[in-house]
Amino acid sequence: MSTAASYFDDMYRGSDDPWKLASRWYEQRKYDLTLAALPRARYRSGFEPACSVGELTTLLADRCDALLACDRVASAVGTAQRRTAHLPQVTVRQLVLPRQWPAGTFDLVVLSELLYYFDPSDLSQLLDRTVGALEPTGTLVTVHWNHPVREHLWTGVELADVLARVPELALMADHREDDFVLQVFGRLQSDGARPPSPATREGLV
Repeated sequence: MSTAASYFDDMYRGSDDPWKLASRWYEQRKYDLTLAALPRARYRSGFEPACSVGELTTLLADRCDALLACDRVASAVGTAQRRTAHLPQVTVRQLVLPRQWPAGTFDLVVLSELLYYFDPSDLSQLLDRTVGALEPTGTLVTVHWNHPVREHLWTGVELADVLARVPELALMADHREDDFVLQVFGRLQSDGARPPSPATREGLV
């Protein structure tokens, strides 16, 4: 990660939930929109980097048979582990991305409020690892704050432009507001075909 580790350590030193993810209506609404945007009702194996205190993790767990969440800050990992202790399908680990990357593949990856901390080189490496771990027709969700922040290297709109240039991904949903950009991508199949839409999966088209 390009942003200094001390930035995150300092944030959590003063609060268990420095971004108030568990209490802000803004965050609750954004999480509801994120879940509603998932094109499949159920996923075999999900991966949520930068899970923070596990607020979104607990919601994603209802849609995943197995869910791996991670964060670089030990105290955040501890909080997320306690919050998800009653969910046997959830594993929370301390990882520093993109250098540390879990083994295996996933049919769901959620990159929420993460990518703007990476410089172009690290961002390219992280996206390469994400695509490499995402199964054909798997789902990638990205959600990012769209206002300038001193510690952020990108805005949500700028990240959308970067993601549009990843050849293995097909844009399936694009939700933009003044405050954030939420996008859903599908991993192209081996023959280059787009993943099926929700209506196609249910035989409606």
